[in-house]
Amino acid sequence: MCSHDATQEPKPKKPHDIRRTSSVAGLQVESILKRKTETLKDIYNIGRKLGQGQFGTTYLCVEKSTGKEFACKSILKRKLTNDEDVEDVRREIQIMHHLTGHPNVISICGAYEDSMAVHVVMELCAGGELFDRIIEKGHYSEKKAAELARVIVGVVEVCHSLGVMHRDLKPENFLFVGREEDAKLKTIDFGLSIFFMPGDKFTDIVGSPYYVAPEVLKKNYGPEADVWSAGVIIYILLSGVPPFWGETEHAIFEQVLRGRLDFETDPWPSISESAKDLVKRMLVRDPRKRLTAHEVLCHPWLEVGGMAPDKPLDSAVLSRLKQFSAMNKLKKMALRVIAESLSEEEIAGLKELFKMIDTDNSGQITFEELKAGLGRVGANMKESEISALMQAADVDNSGTIDYGEFIAATLHLNKINREDHLCAAFSYFDRDGSGFITADELQQACDEFGVGDVRIEEMMQEVDQDSDGRIDYNEFVAMMQKGNAGIARKGLQNSLSTGFRDALKLC
Repeated sequence: MCSHDATQEPKPKKPHDIRRTSSVAGLQVESILKRKTETLKDIYNIGRKLGQGQFGTTYLCVEKSTGKEFACKSILKRKLTNDEDVEDVRREIQIMHHLTGHPNVISICGAYEDSMAVHVVMELCAGGELFDRIIEKGHYSEKKAAELARVIVGVVEVCHSLGVMHRDLKPENFLFVGREEDAKLKTIDFGLSIFFMPGDKFTDIVGSPYYVAPEVLKKNYGPEADVWSAGVIIYILLSGVPPFWGETEHAIFEQVLRGRLDFETDPWPSISESAKDLVKRMLVRDPRKRLTAHEVLCHPWLEVGGMAPDKPLDSAVLSRLKQFSAMNKLKKMALRVIAESLSEEEIAGLKELFKMIDTDNSGQITFEELKAGLGRVGANMKESEISALMQAADVDNSGTIDYGEFIAATLHLNKINREDHLCAAFSYFDRDGSGFITADELQQACDEFGVGDVRIEEMMQEVDQDSDGRIDYNEFVAMMQKGNAGIARKGLQNSLSTGFRDALKLC
């Protein structure tokens, strides 16, 4: 089909999501989160309605103890009509935890459940949708479009490197933190997102009509579909109109499958060839020929305004492994303790990631598996560098990385800033409850973790700031938070897992 006459082109509309539907009455579900949680209204005051979706309503909520404002998405259980809906809610929470800490992903602060609903509390983004700003502006300058494109594709790259496909990328699912022109952009709504393994293909048609990839409509797709959706968003950022549109959903799908990209209508003649090249390579109908998110981030167009990286970007997995490798042995052991105390939904994503790398399902990641896993997410490393990461994560020197070691090594460092986690980790080492970690207690912990070839005195001296021969809680916290660049302490201590806080031995 040919492109349409420019005079007929509409502004982007807000199409409904293509979601699985069912007419079955709501299920009787005892527990969706699979754990007892605190009561939402004991912690927050619920305010005005902020938004409405198919399954959930989002409200303003205010934390009683601090007066801080958050957003709360409440999902009514009666609207969950089948087991698949229930699993979707669990997965959404798991994926939000899995992506936690990324500067352009909405932060989850807590998940609560009562007899009527599941409530997901997250940071409040008061600056409105990217969609509304596009409508207001008509379209962005090329420099600003490149800045926004880098944020959007950066989120896609992180999702894919962590084994997550978003499946519903559109301007409505990007919110600005504030009303300022340069306010930070955050990705929201992981309700259709899913974990995937390399080579996985999916058949369910989900997404939003203007942004859905052709292979999704053909019921045979993988993570490349997210790159298509991001390409559509970039086209709209530059031109103000969608590349494929129609008066009906069927007409839109026909255009997605067979329509021609229009680069002749204003403002395209004044847009750079580099920008057009990127869009063309993202909107290739054959997903095998489409750029990956990593390749998009390295495209020359993103050099506009100095936005392109000076060197190849590290994947999220590689960045976390590098951070872990720089830690001392006490901090590594403490992260292992924290990892073992986390709830199922907090580590579900890392569990999927471990399975993705552990291709022979042995429960151990070998050097070759780590090398292949890093290669799949675009890491171009020497074997000596991979070996160094392997040795750093292999705390017990077994020659492989077991599940517990992997979770500790890839845990996002914002977990370190939670007071209950810090207290639980300190208490693990402080066996006699004296309020201090002694050399003997540290040696005992090293023996339990299989950490050999250590000099206890040197480990103590590195942390013992007042040189009294023991480590107090403040010294332990200072050691844990040292080098955690970019992690803001404020607001993180109230994140998820409060449901098992009473089970922890708090200091």
